[in-house]
Amino acid sequence: MVLTRAGAGALDACERTMPLAGPDQLLVKVRACGVCRTDLHLADGELPPIALPVVPGHEIVGIVEAIGERVAGFTAGDRVGVPWLGHTCGECAFCRSGRENLCVNARMTGYHLDGGYAEYVVADARFAFNLPAAYGDAEAAPLMCAGLIGYRAYRLAGDAKRLGLYGFGAAAHIIAQVAVHEGREVYAFTSPGDDRAQALARRLGAAWAGASTEAPPARLDAAILFAPVGALVPEALSRIVPGGVVVGAGIHMSDIPAFPYRLLWEERIVRSVANLTREDAREFLAVASTLRIHTQVQTYGLADANRALADLRGGRVNGAAVLMIGGASS
Repeated sequence: MVLTRAGAGALDACERTMPLAGPDQLLVKVRACGVCRTDLHLADGELPPIALPVVPGHEIVGIVEAIGERVAGFTAGDRVGVPWLGHTCGECAFCRSGRENLCVNARMTGYHLDGGYAEYVVADARFAFNLPAAYGDAEAAPLMCAGLIGYRAYRLAGDAKRLGLYGFGAAAHIIAQVAVHEGREVYAFTSPGDDRAQALARRLGAAWAGASTEAPPARLDAAILFAPVGALVPEALSRIVPGGVVVGAGIHMSDIPAFPYRLLWEERIVRSVANLTREDAREFLAVASTLRIHTQVQTYGLADANRALADLRGGRVNGAAVLMIGGASS
């Protein structure tokens, strides 16, 4: 399923020749690919333009079929995950200082590089990861972005005892479980009237769930914004304690409206999260290996990718949407 026109809002089905693994790459037979909100932003033309056509999808779970001649550490038949960060230069100041998520020459899976809305994909072997065996393919797919980038946002929120999660979708429902496991109080904020998301939050251990415009029963130490709504920045600032932090976790957000300085005063912090690092992936997958995270998924066939994007756009996905491809297990 290919994006052929910028801002088209929908993908086109097509047949392509089988990709070949280069010397440093893996050829992966895709079994499942999560449908991320970033894919929706790409389809709707809300991200900076790129060379088209491109195959979206960066929450990839698949089986290694062929291995490049310079690759070590993988064998045919391994199940791997391929995330958003698909390549870095290793040479720029950001890469050399442990901040490869900011690499000036980074290439993103499903954006600069063809992704997982397909039967096969090639991936830089340095940016592919073995997955915990306890997770089925559909369960594992959301871990590769909602989990990885959500975990980076979670760490950047600090040691908050009371943590607010705005937008209780794919990322929030994963990170809520990590936070509850670590003894934190989770406060889940959803679109007004989204009873399904609020019920899911409570089932996963949230201390409170309500609308994004509601005041929680206690002041928050930190908040993570998974919803791409700029108006939630001043809203979240109004709910956190002095010295608290608001983390914007998305690659795209609508404009932040003007707000009074008093909301930022008392050393409150607003910060963004950009991409992920391989260290984020290793840390989070280690957590996922010890804490059995429940990923709530709605599955679709590859040919139904446009329906999955439409459901995500319309707020009809409870948890995470996942495309099942090539005999995948659920």
